[in-house]
Amino acid sequence: MPSATSTPNSGDEVRHVIDQWVNALHDRDVTARTSNYASDVLLFDVINPLQHRGLDALRSRLIAWFSTFQGPVGCEVRDLTISAGDDVAFCHMLNRFSGTTAGGPLDMWVRFTVGFHKVEGRWSVTHEHASVPFDAETGRASIDLQP
Repeated sequence: MPSATSTPNSGDEVRHVIDQWVNALHDRDVTARTSNYASDVLLFDVINPLQHRGLDALRSRLIAWFSTFQGPVGCEVRDLTISAGDDVAFCHMLNRFSGTTAGGPLDMWVRFTVGFHKVEGRWSVTHEHASVPFDAETGRASIDLQP
């Protein structure tokens, strides 16, 4: 259940966008998954390169990622917190991605912080930051830790 500090309906609208993302991920639907992103979105992903800029870069990234799956992509959202005003919103959450890839099973946790801007009555992502913790001794990502 999200905790939210928001103007009436804004938090619910952002939650609805996130629910749509989960469905789009499951179906590996790039168009649906990116329908709420600004054309100049700035993304910091868990894989190289250091940053992606623009909707075309996001779509290319998703096409490549989805192509590694054999079947649906599972996505569980936990600890969603939304703070929304009339035209700006931010949220953070933990996402557990799962599925079967060509390399075997995937089961990993990723942290997300997402910034939205409401333009003409529609929420649009302008900034997204995904990260995973890492082990300081080995430098390796810790993607399988339970929150």
